[in-house]
Amino acid sequence: MNRENVVLCASSKYEEKYYLNPVFEGLPQEIKDELQAMCVLFTEDIGGILTMEFDENANLQLVTMSDENDILYDEIGCGLKIKQLRNTKYELFESLEMYYKVFILGQTMDEVE
Repeated sequence: MNRENVVLCASSKYEEKYYLNPVFEGLPQEIKDELQAMCVLFTEDIGGILTMEFDENANLQLVTMSDENDILYDEIGCGLKIKQLRNTKYELFESLEMYYKVFILGQTMDEVE
């Protein structure tokens, strides 16, 4: 399987914008709202840009970046916040990975498990 990462959603403190990949419009509204709140609050607290994306193995990754001249970007807080999100949003992230595998990649339940 040789795929590029697929962006689920992203938030930018610099542009004060949130993006949800149209491929994921089929997600329940409650989940889309939760993703938006989580991403926007992350970039409000930490700064920079947060991207949630699926890697080539269909694992959900939280990727952050910042402008090199951004003195307000909290690099230490970033690592702590990602760890916190991975713990508190574990079930959501697992569900999103399942959704991606079944509805986007077209895998069967046998392939997923």
